[in-house]
Amino acid sequence: MEMAEQRGAVKVHRKGGIDLEMALEAIRYRDGELALLDQRLLPHEMVYTTVKGAEDAKQAIATMAVRGAPAIAITAALAMAVELRQAQHEDVERTVQHVEEMAKKLVESRPTAVNLAHACDALVQEAIEAAGKEGADGQSVRRRVSALAEKMLAEDVECNREIGKVGAKAIADSAQVAEAWTVLTHCNTGSLATAGYGTALGVIRRLYEEGKLKNAVCTETRPYGQGARLTAFELVHDGIPATLIADSAAAALMSQGKVHAVVVGADRIAENGDTANKIGTLSLAVMAKYYSVPFFVAAPVSSIDTKMASGKEITIEERSPEELTHYKGARVVVENINVWNPAFDVTPYDLISGIITEVGLITKPDSSGGFKVRDFLTAHGLFLRESSPSLETACAALDEASLKEYLNSHSSLAALLGGSPSEWNIREIGDGNINFIFVVKGPTGGLVVKQGLPYVRSMGDSWPLSCDRLRYEAHCLRRHRECCQEHVPEVHLLDEARGLIVMQYVAPPHIVLRKGITAGRIFPKLGRQMGKYLANVAFKTSLIGNQTEVHREQVLFYNRNIQMFKITEDLVFTEPYMEAEHNWWTSPQLDEEALFMRTDPELKLAISNLKRKFCEHTQALIHGDLHTGSLMVTKESAWVIDAEFAMYGPIGFDVGAFLGNLLLGYFAQDGHRSLDNDRSSAKHWLLSCVSETWAFFEEEFKRLWDVEGANGDAFSPKLFAEDSLKKSAQQVFLQEILQDALGFAGAKMARRIVGLAHVEDFKSIADAEVRARCEKKALRCAWQLLKLHHKVTKMEEVLTLAKSC
Repeated sequence: MEMAEQRGAVKVHRKGGIDLEMALEAIRYRDGELALLDQRLLPHEMVYTTVKGAEDAKQAIATMAVRGAPAIAITAALAMAVELRQAQHEDVERTVQHVEEMAKKLVESRPTAVNLAHACDALVQEAIEAAGKEGADGQSVRRRVSALAEKMLAEDVECNREIGKVGAKAIADSAQVAEAWTVLTHCNTGSLATAGYGTALGVIRRLYEEGKLKNAVCTETRPYGQGARLTAFELVHDGIPATLIADSAAAALMSQGKVHAVVVGADRIAENGDTANKIGTLSLAVMAKYYSVPFFVAAPVSSIDTKMASGKEITIEERSPEELTHYKGARVVVENINVWNPAFDVTPYDLISGIITEVGLITKPDSSGGFKVRDFLTAHGLFLRESSPSLETACAALDEASLKEYLNSHSSLAALLGGSPSEWNIREIGDGNINFIFVVKGPTGGLVVKQGLPYVRSMGDSWPLSCDRLRYEAHCLRRHRECCQEHVPEVHLLDEARGLIVMQYVAPPHIVLRKGITAGRIFPKLGRQMGKYLANVAFKTSLIGNQTEVHREQVLFYNRNIQMFKITEDLVFTEPYMEAEHNWWTSPQLDEEALFMRTDPELKLAISNLKRKFCEHTQALIHGDLHTGSLMVTKESAWVIDAEFAMYGPIGFDVGAFLGNLLLGYFAQDGHRSLDNDRSSAKHWLLSCVSETWAFFEEEFKRLWDVEGANGDAFSPKLFAEDSLKKSAQQVFLQEILQDALGFAGAKMARRIVGLAHVEDFKSIADAEVRARCEKKALRCAWQLLKLHHKVTKMEEVLTLAKSC
């Protein structure tokens, strides 16, 4: 970037102070030229830096020369406009590609700031739409994108003034005093963090303009001092009565009744109202709750990210340790001390009194577990798209070099690996149909990185698929881990922009269960382990263990995983029973069986009833694709992975999927027999595992019902106070789950033999005749389960059926 003094309208001072008569402009845009006020030098110097394009803007954002979510977004937009003015290419496709490349680069510079992603997305969409116009050329596309960027600048100031109006009224309505109020704020959210006026500081400005402000209190905002350096500067500049305090003094001030309200900004707001903001915000919210001080978040609707159900999914950027250990380049802290320096924290919705936006105040309904942000946006015609197709380019495939660079940029992840990137070993091990999976090993630990590109891995570009699927997987794994920590690995990071998850490495001697079954290995504790896992996640995410409000909110979130839901609906319940492009089977040996599945009326009726139940019953948060390839096991432990098909669905679906895959393994054993191993022990164990899984599931589910059932709304203790009545309800409910599970087991088995994705159990049998004989037995079992599952009363009937096929 080029350093430049901007003389004329603004007087520039070097050391010795700032002219308080001049206007404060963090972003100066004149005639296609962009300059940023270098906020690192305030309050002692005012220096503007010329920005010539996206790379300059990226550096300014990364180094905190410009800061504040709205200002970052406007900076990025205008930097794109500046760079486009210098572009010469007339080709429409190249121009759109140029816009997409800039957007991707800028989005990556500050992952927490959703305003930035929204602004870049809007500019990419504008480029795409402009390119589609008749007679479009590179110049016309560039003009459209630049015009929108300039419009964003003008709209931001007006937006902030509206936030000020709404916020002033919200504080006036909530404060418990009749006279003028003292309002505390954190970090800097004023003219220096926006295109002008400010968000949270705009609320304080508005109160002052209305004569309702007694005093503004600003925290110093360690470790970067944005409150002390910038907010204090703005307040003095505007003549607003103000007091600067140390971050650690806020509780003492509140305890004396000298704070009537708190208002802060936001970098990202999740759908339930959880808010990411400058580190220290959460502490203020906790204090405010304790001392009954209203706590407000002020931000434009562009800060809202409806793709995130809660703050658990927000990526928290970590800053350099030197911000804590050094002052003006000199070390002031002892060597060899570990440093944790997150730039942001997440304040949960229950600590927030209201969310102030330019279109109104978002409040929490009395019966809600959180803010109804989506409903608010919809009511104002402002609902933001679930996904950003134009930013699918952000899901660009990782390679070894880019993955090392990515992990090294996240200090917490790099610390888990240990050593330097040159010491890290990376292997791509994904053998599934959907995603890419990398194992990264370092001197002190390992990680698994899962990336979802915007298409199905096994099909390529011919089958597009949103990168959003990993968002649902990460959220599901985190919730399932809360339910059953010993069987679900930890998710360290979800990065939606890159379409990836970083999670706990389940190290050797763990292997994929399917590989173990195919090799004839036995895992004696698996039935107990899976019964416990299935029961805990089913019960604790169902209405038997939850209240209706929480349950419905979660159903609403997960059932937007529509693409993955549709894949299951088609590949499991529809395509195997019709002529379909992707169907295949061992031919000609299974031609008659495939034809039977396409023509048998009884089978079609049975699978359609199961499909209806799959689509309609939102009983619990299910894994959605729980097969023997979704487990990492040893003889002592089991870990469940790969939940990209997560949804609220029938409890029996996960149970049945696992049991059905065990039965597939059972029927495949004969194809792997050898002279020294007839696989009889493996077959005996597989059927025992089927029986034990159900037995331990049933036992654990009843135990949870007895201990925690009073928390749920489905079987209210007010109605089932008598123990005998409760046990009767348990028996009826679990009998229904068993029958559902067996029907779904049959559906899963059949689709793995005549549908799109087959299993290694059978595929690894080289002799087609032998393989077909095994598959025919499995199909006969599957058909019986599909047709007769509703008549089964105990698991022993299933074991007898399997042995007879």
